[in-house]
Amino acid sequence: MIKVINILLLLFFFNSCTSSESPPEKTPYVTISNMNLVEGDDSNKILDFTISLRESHSKDVVLKYYTEDASAFQELDYKKNGGQITIPAGKNSVSIPLEIISDNIREGDEIFLIRFEQVANVDFNQIQAQILISNNDTDLPYSNEDYITPISYEGWNLAWADEFEGNEINKNWWTHEIGNGDNGWGNSEIEYYTDAKENSRVENGKLIIEARNDSWNGHKFTSARMITKDKKSFNYSRIDIRARIPFGRGIWPAIWMLGDNIDQVSWPACGEIDIMELIGNHPSTSHATVHFGTDFASHKYSGDSYIISNEIFNDRFHVFSVIREANILWFFVDDILIYEFSSNDTQGMSYPFNQDFFLILNVAIGGNWPGNPDGTTQFPQQMIVDYIRVFEKN
Repeated sequence: MIKVINILLLLFFFNSCTSSESPPEKTPYVTISNMNLVEGDDSNKILDFTISLRESHSKDVVLKYYTEDASAFQELDYKKNGGQITIPAGKNSVSIPLEIISDNIREGDEIFLIRFEQVANVDFNQIQAQILISNNDTDLPYSNEDYITPISYEGWNLAWADEFEGNEINKNWWTHEIGNGDNGWGNSEIEYYTDAKENSRVENGKLIIEARNDSWNGHKFTSARMITKDKKSFNYSRIDIRARIPFGRGIWPAIWMLGDNIDQVSWPACGEIDIMELIGNHPSTSHATVHFGTDFASHKYSGDSYIISNEIFNDRFHVFSVIREANILWFFVDDILIYEFSSNDTQGMSYPFNQDFFLILNVAIGGNWPGNPDGTTQFPQQMIVDYIRVFEKN
């Protein structure tokens, strides 16, 4: 009898084990990472971008992806890519070949993105990755000719431009600010800004802003400050400004932007984007800077500079550019990336650069940063602007 009971217990245990269901398979978890590659100058390079699963899956995992410009541009710096990729059942990884376009022109390091679409029942550690193209070239992007940028870019539309044609400054786009402002425009500047043709005019297809050593309304120096406020504003875009920059102690030219909401929130809460500033006694150094903060007491700024060798920025035309997208800005001189700023860099402050901004062109004289002119400063000094072009993505 005991033997029969034992046999029955064994049968029951066996049946219980074999009839229990296997645990459900885990949701596929995809991991991607930022990658980088040295561009080189001999032939195009292939970067194998790896997509991995934390654990292999019993079914194919199908993903959709596409590449997107950041500071690097498709068909100029890399080949556009996109489509569908499958991680086969039982496999842990697969790679996407990304083609990097090589040349021998010196540039800054550049970035583009690879993005993945969200898929039902698939988890990601992140849905986009940055591809950094490290540049090791040595040739200048120009020979003895002044630098110039194209009239069009793949994937971008020309949204607005001032080529300074004709004989007059376009008043539908530009307003002159007059006077010496409050406390020298907040910087202890000593010039008086006018709308006189001696200080700003269009000649031979170029805008000239001229700083002069002449008296006006009790001020020894005159110049011009032009803005597009309430006439032309720009948000996410690429802006190229081709200009020759004046020099000399006490000369302070700038190409910059302020947030449209300055009248409501004041400075620096509106944000300030300095595409180009130059201190005249350092004529080979261009500065790119952003300013932000909730009020004057909390004002913060961040930026970097670019130094050209064996010449000054007055010797020839250069192109100063800013690319602005959601939560990030890139600054360039002659298509060389010199500075990047994102919403992660605000030191806990609000990020004000996802709104409309207007343009400002001026040549200040004196002030807290450059100091005042001295006997070495030659007048007149001219900032000559060939064009301003604003591009927006298709």
